[in-house]
Amino acid sequence: MPTAIHQQVRDCQSGQFARAVCKLKSGWVILGHPQIVPGYCLLLPDPVVPHLNALSRAARALFLYEMTAVGDAILELTNALRINYEMLGNIEPALHAHLFPRYAEEAEDVRTAPIWLHDWGAAPAFREKQDASFMESLHEKLDQAGLVC
Repeated sequence: MPTAIHQQVRDCQSGQFARAVCKLKSGWVILGHPQIVPGYCLLLPDPVVPHLNALSRAARALFLYEMTAVGDAILELTNALRINYEMLGNIEPALHAHLFPRYAEEAEDVRTAPIWLHDWGAAPAFREKQDASFMESLHEKLDQAGLVC
């Protein structure tokens, strides 16, 4: 069943996805939309699979390693305290990992709550020109780590 994840990966492959940061061995790093917190990214597998357990042991290890390496890079580029990693797949039944930097500056009522309790409607939309600097810096960090294909 095609999902938005399938379409986003196809768009990344064709070079037509503005939020694409770079291609790694396991998939694509993209900037999240909306930017519920600054630096919110996703890792989309390429090829798309239904869920993490559908990957071979080696592919699973690579995806999880690269996911945390992207988290390391986001931590280096932001003032985040930590990264929350989430793989849900309930609405879009295809593997994709959300990487949410969490900040001390978040509103007190949501700082320790799941990110899904933030006001997503009030979050800034992806802005190609404004977000380009972070995307370039993230690409550079991942390239320096030898992860970019």
